[in-house]
Amino acid sequence: MKKREFVIQDLLSKIYQEQFKDGKLPNQRTMAQSYQVSRYTIQESIKTLEEIGIIETVQGSGMYVKKQFQMNPLIFNTLTRTPYERITSKFLSLEKKKSTPEEEQIFQLDNSEDIWTFERVRIVDYKIEQIERSKMPVSMFPDLTEEIIEQSIQEYVLSKKYSISHYITSYSPTLLTKKQSELLMSKRNTPAMRIENRCLLKNGKVYEYSELTAIDYTCTYITPFDKKGHQARRTNI
Repeated sequence: MKKREFVIQDLLSKIYQEQFKDGKLPNQRTMAQSYQVSRYTIQESIKTLEEIGIIETVQGSGMYVKKQFQMNPLIFNTLTRTPYERITSKFLSLEKKKSTPEEEQIFQLDNSEDIWTFERVRIVDYKIEQIERSKMPVSMFPDLTEEIIEQSIQEYVLSKKYSISHYITSYSPTLLTKKQSELLMSKRNTPAMRIENRCLLKNGKVYEYSELTAIDYTCTYITPFDKKGHQARRTNI
């Protein structure tokens, strides 16, 4: 693990445990000595925690945990740790076809409907990090365009007055295909992460299904201990 990643995760752990009195972090010099890293590494770690909204620096006073900070099961991943202004999307394709049986299952359709399928790449700090292939029902989003695809899909969904609830995400290792390696400017068969998302509204309806292929992908979680689930699993031993 890189030193910066270790510092970030250790600080997150200490923040979660409320180890910092009054929410104030030690100064950079103290942390550099404690972690035996350079002040630059500390500065980069602090910058990441600021960008994802966990801490703030008060001029002349120090660094503090934000009072409104809420512990989310997903603390950050490669994209959520980066401010929106440093993330862009490039359109690759958009097509409309009749739904397949699998798509009808995903979107809970009673009959065959038109489904949008689009592809785009996600670019972070001028580097292509992810390839995204997504599907959305045409009936819910009839005016989807190339311009919209290059912007925030979440903002587009919200503009339609839909209420986003949550995401169901699964991860699995994969190897880049020839086409993917060309887009990501990597070698074929390079290890990558395959990320599947089902995006749900508050009424329980799936509004988007996406598959992402990512290189250099990292994510950090906090997972509460499920005592009942633990006990239920032990009964099967």
